[in-house]
Amino acid sequence: MSRAGARRAQQQRGARKAPSGRSDGRAGKAAGKRTGIRRFFTWKKILGAFFGMILLLVAGAFAAYFLVDPPDPRSDAVLQSNTYKYADGSIMARTGDKNRVIVPIDKIPEDVRTAFIAIENKSFYKDSGVDVMGIGRGLFNTLRGKGTAGGSTITQQYVKNYYLTQDQSATRKLRELVIAIKVDQRMSKNDILAGYLNTNFYGRNAYGIQAAAQAFYGVDADKLTLAQGAYLAAVIQAPSQYDLAFAGPNGRHLVTLRFNAVLDNMVDMGELDPAKRKTIQLPEPIKPKPAPGMDGQKGYLIQAANAELNAHGVKDEQIAAGGWTFTLNIDKKKQAAMEQAVQDKLESQLKRKDVEGRPQDQSVQAGATSVDPKTGAIVAMYGGTGLSEKYNSNALRTDFQPGSTFKPVVLATALETGATTQDGRKITPNTLYDGTSKRPVVGSSVPFAPQNQDDRNYGDPMLTVQEATNSSVNSVYAQMIVDAKPASVKKQALALGMRDRDGWPEDKPAMSLGTMSANTVEMAGVYATFDNHGKKVTPTIIKKAERKDAQYNPGSPIGGQVLSRKSADTVTKVLTGVVADGSGRAVKSDVYQAAGKTGTTESNVAAWFTGYTPELVTVVAMFGEDPNTHGQVTLTGTAGGGRAGGSSFPAEIWKAYTTSVLSAVSTDEFDLSDADMGPVQAPTRSAAPTKDASPTATATGTKSPTATTSPTKSIDPSGRTKDPTKTADPTKPTKDPTKAPDPTQSFIFPPAQEQQRQP
Repeated sequence: MSRAGARRAQQQRGARKAPSGRSDGRAGKAAGKRTGIRRFFTWKKILGAFFGMILLLVAGAFAAYFLVDPPDPRSDAVLQSNTYKYADGSIMARTGDKNRVIVPIDKIPEDVRTAFIAIENKSFYKDSGVDVMGIGRGLFNTLRGKGTAGGSTITQQYVKNYYLTQDQSATRKLRELVIAIKVDQRMSKNDILAGYLNTNFYGRNAYGIQAAAQAFYGVDADKLTLAQGAYLAAVIQAPSQYDLAFAGPNGRHLVTLRFNAVLDNMVDMGELDPAKRKTIQLPEPIKPKPAPGMDGQKGYLIQAANAELNAHGVKDEQIAAGGWTFTLNIDKKKQAAMEQAVQDKLESQLKRKDVEGRPQDQSVQAGATSVDPKTGAIVAMYGGTGLSEKYNSNALRTDFQPGSTFKPVVLATALETGATTQDGRKITPNTLYDGTSKRPVVGSSVPFAPQNQDDRNYGDPMLTVQEATNSSVNSVYAQMIVDAKPASVKKQALALGMRDRDGWPEDKPAMSLGTMSANTVEMAGVYATFDNHGKKVTPTIIKKAERKDAQYNPGSPIGGQVLSRKSADTVTKVLTGVVADGSGRAVKSDVYQAAGKTGTTESNVAAWFTGYTPELVTVVAMFGEDPNTHGQVTLTGTAGGGRAGGSSFPAEIWKAYTTSVLSAVSTDEFDLSDADMGPVQAPTRSAAPTKDASPTATATGTKSPTATTSPTKSIDPSGRTKDPTKTADPTKPTKDPTKAPDPTQSFIFPPAQEQQRQP
């Protein structure tokens, strides 16, 4: 072969090798080789890892199945108590032995059994102790933020109640699943169902279906009707919230939905005739009876402690499992002083048994909460006359309005946001407002013209915010909330610790008069935050809670700044004026320096006094409740008297209690160096101001109300009525009384009307 031929042959061989052997790297890419981290994530490796995990899970499940056996029953599944202590460590109460009577399955009516199955585990007689689809749904809902994982079968719940603890750990859940499968294999379905019904906590200190039947309906388990059984099946989800004897509107709504779901599910299962289903109504339970040892205020204090635990995620069944030691913040001496003050200033004045002569006295209920503003500790609480007469605590009830004790929140918002009047004046305690009764507000899309107490006009017609607060003038605060914006006021109220419940008005000026719901604990927190210079105080009754396998710490009740110190201290300064010169004069004393506010709701169905010293914040409230229908009724006529407002019994109780616990003359005074009362500001007028006119009101003085405002009087630039005895200057033109008023004046308003409330 010639040299030329040899070269051509060599080139051909090189061309054949080029696709897989190029040195420039392009050949490797063309062949699809993975580089970098991609070479670790091939489909083969991913599938291999997936099936490897499946095998590990299967192996783990087999290991768990053979290694985990049902343990001995928990001792507290049969008997264990909780202990409650005062702040000093002395024992207040023990919840006593478990109220439980075990009954066999044939003592429980079949339709009652079916009611529990219908709401808790419709596949009970078909599943193997666990419901994989139910667990999947529960996990899915948890991931979507719709509550903790559910899906537990009746068998699993029985295992949890009888063998395990109530903690929420993954380890406990895994053991529950495995033990449930084994229990299902070893026990009959009816025995499991009987165990489940006999170990549930139903509320009212009732453990098991027999105790629940007696506690809620006064019958043995074998006498329960389907309707009663359906209610008991519904109530176990949240016993403290769903008990109709003291459920709030939301709790009553939720348990009604669940009761209906029980019956509807029974229809779907073919276990209840649809026609019969339509005839079944939610049966009201009987009046609860207190457990032994829950006399006096002890039962109410335990209710408050359990409610606080519920609010922080500790469930009723975890508390009911027993073994807890709860140390409360309740000061034994202050608690005794609170109870004595209510007895001396209210209960001793009532004739509760004189139904004919003093019928109004039967309707009077009182509640109170006292808080240390520096620590947030609830040091004393009054819930009512006793669990046997009034089962739910009046200190915690939220079915009444706080009335005019809400007005300081309106003022705080106006100060904090730098709000101005309709004519542009900055709102301070010395800002002038029109105090005319039934004066329509300006600037609101919702018309409102509130009546002042007794339909009196205040200020003739202008007065300062301080004076309006002293006399709780509705017309002034209705206009102020419009100026400060209702949405801003609501936002500030929630930041201070009030709760956003159903019925809270969103944009109505009537909110200024306290038309939302609240309880004494919430209002104590609001005023404690004022007392604490704007740092949020969340009242807490629990100091600590311990159990062998769990503990609860409430965290710090003192939070961050939710109101500037300047605004908080200014509100306190104004409220000291209420005690010195206003509606709170009844609590004035040389023993302490105090600030406070009265509140009386529409038709006098509730009366409040919320007051504080540098050391203590105390809220005392009275409620009118029909003892038979539990509807709201007036307090007017209490103890044979007339209108029972916040300045009457509530203020007297407050003073007696506060004087007792601060028996030595208090050396503490409010530090109000940051308070800003502001200058007296005249409203803007279109007419030329009168020469040499000057404001005449003091910051804390209270103007005497007048029945009407004389049309012959003129107004000086301060908004005050000029001396009618002075002779008018004949050189100046006289106003035409027939001329329409200037619509730019901030104290002249167009006609409007809404509901009327009292201060």
